[in-house]
Amino acid sequence: MIARLLGPGGVRSVISEALLVKRKYQLLFTPKTRGKPGPRGPSPELVSAILKMKRRNPNFGYQRIADQISLVFDIEIDKDVVRRVLAKYYKPEPRSNGPSWLTFLGHSKDRLWSVDLFRCESLILKSHWVMVVMDQFSRRIIGFAVHAGVLDGPTVCRMFNSIIGGSQRPRYLSSDNDPLFLFGQWNANLTILEVTEVKTLLYVLLSHPFVEGLIGTIRREYLDQVPFWSARDLQRKLLLYKDYYNIDRVHRELDGVPPTNKAASIITRSLAWTNIAGRSVVVVCISSR
Repeated sequence: MIARLLGPGGVRSVISEALLVKRKYQLLFTPKTRGKPGPRGPSPELVSAILKMKRRNPNFGYQRIADQISLVFDIEIDKDVVRRVLAKYYKPEPRSNGPSWLTFLGHSKDRLWSVDLFRCESLILKSHWVMVVMDQFSRRIIGFAVHAGVLDGPTVCRMFNSIIGGSQRPRYLSSDNDPLFLFGQWNANLTILEVTEVKTLLYVLLSHPFVEGLIGTIRREYLDQVPFWSARDLQRKLLLYKDYYNIDRVHRELDGVPPTNKAASIITRSLAWTNIAGRSVVVVCISSR
């Protein structure tokens, strides 16, 4: 209808006017000086070589990969180039030879506990060390122990004994390679308690994920929001958080139930040999606790 009213010439004039207006604003708001293009990135062949070396040698760092490629291909490459390439293109692949012992050992309640230490500051800027122990299978917090000052072997043993006092002892205890967990007093204390210690893999953060995630949760949900004055005040507040975490806080990994409900619904199975009709057979005893 508009084309009939304006005619062919009128339509062309309207379109040309719109193009002129658009071109005018392009000239007004486009920067007059165009920046020079930056240096070109590494070639696809170099990117492929970096990725293949990293996948075959996951423990290699940026500097070692750069030195190795420079030696083999006789080219100059900086470690920052390797860092940028890995940050953009490298995606670690899941491997079956990873640390899978946690799932195997922690398949039942009170079989595998995890212990770790972290530090926090009071309102008067005094450092306090906190030991946390958790049951890996039910994700429940066994307890906390607080110490204000420098940690040593006897202090770590005292903190651990105060946590497990009155509780059922685990069969295995996972800990990292912190020097505090390598003291002779610590090993002797676990031997007396008849607890087998399982160490995590060196420089592999994924080998101790449950207690590390718990520490991050405690910091985000509680310690970053609630200040404290002294070690006794911190101990009291952490015990309150323990009750909330175990009884009232739901967990996605536990299908939306608190750790206490998970621990109460565990069915334990025990095997026993017996003779039936002159044959040795295995009897499976199932009981809930």
